Amino acid sequence: MRITNGMLSNNMMSNLNSNLRRLGKYQDQGASGRKFNKPSDDPIGMSKSLKLYTDISKIEQYERNLGDANSWMKSTEGALVELNEIIHRTRELAVDMANGTKTENDTKNAAEEIMQLKDQVIKLANSRHAGRSIFTGFKTDQDLLNKDGTYNIDIKTDDVSIYNVGISEDIEINTVGMKIFGITNGGDVTDGTFEFGFNKEGEKGGKSSVIEMFDQLILAMGGEVTDRTDFEFDQGKISNMLGTIDQVHENSLAVRAEIGAKTNRLEMTERRLSSEGLNFTEVLSDNEDVNYAELIMKMKLSENVYNASLSMGTRIIQPTLLDFLR
Repeated sequence: MRITNGMLSNNMMSNLNSNLRRLGKYQDQGASGRKFNKPSDDPIGMSKSLKLYTDISKIEQYERNLGDANSWMKSTEGALVELNEIIHRTRELAVDMANGTKTENDTKNAAEEIMQLKDQVIKLANSRHAGRSIFTGFKTDQDLLNKDGTYNIDIKTDDVSIYNVGISEDIEINTVGMKIFGITNGGDVTDGTFEFGFNKEGEKGGKSSVIEMFDQLILAMGGEVTDRTDFEFDQGKISNMLGTIDQVHENSLAVRAEIGAKTNRLEMTERRLSSEGLNFTEVLSDNEDVNYAELIMKMKLSENVYNASLSMGTRIIQPTLLDFLR
């Protein structure tokens, strides 16, 4: 096959363009900091990056869910801490009223303080987090208890909010008010016929057993609860109610322990997600971020090859018609 000057020139230009494209590719990588900027640069690498971006996005969403869940748990635990303090103070007052001789003024003051503690329990039952009621299950726009201690909503023990905090990993973050404040069976706290219903369901209008305990304690101290004035100060009945107060306190502690266990689980999940997020980010960086030391070496080599090809090209395009006529 006859080799012509035109063929040599065309091959030279093709090789020059190829070397220049390679040099341009390295320059683009250096400017962007990425090994590839479009799928055609590295289809496999791009596919791997897209999968990693999806995984990182999921982890970020799980972490946002964890943040909201932790915040909700803290609000719930804060309400329970205050409830425990109220029950503890209630027991102190009950023990004081059940022992020794008390004046009418003493019992009146104790009943008044118990009434204030009861009102605070109702406020705790209606606690909100970011504008959402924390003890009402799915009905987060409504209060749990009315001012008289009756339920403002139908009571469902399975009205639980579930947060997705990982792949196939869910956690119940809310505590239904029934588990804390109970519902009365209509019995009497002081004669043994009263029972707490912490795991029952009830209709709107049923009364919280915790609030009923407060009401009967107030009546036993000679106080008044709305139109109920059928009790007078009775040390024996107050003494009988100490066990009921302890039962409320123990239940509150059990619910608080359950919340503590969930909080610990959330913290462990948060640490694991943080570790996974860091790992995926490192893999993503290895996959698409350039190694500048290696890139500079490749650029220098490509530059030398390009300059050499230019130098060799001058020898091909140098001859003229005069050179052939000699």
